[in-house]
Amino acid sequence: MLMAHPAVLTDLIQQYETLRMLHAENGSPEARQRLADVSYTLCVVTGTRDIDAALIAARHQLPGAHPEDDSLVPSA
Repeated sequence: MLMAHPAVLTDLIQQYETLRMLHAENGSPEARQRLADVSYTLCVVTGTRDIDAALIAARHQLPGAHPEDDSLVPSA
């Protein structure tokens, strides 16, 4: 399986988190589309089908991640 470069993963995670923080899902059509695009790209580069799994997988691929690190699992 191809692995995305850590810099690409970091950038995608930051874009996603910024868009979510700005509530892009409730914003303009362009903001919603950008959030959808970033979410889709994260899923593709991590080989997952949903954004929560993609974020966990992406963070696990970053340098310094530890498989037992529960901080990578989103809180409810």
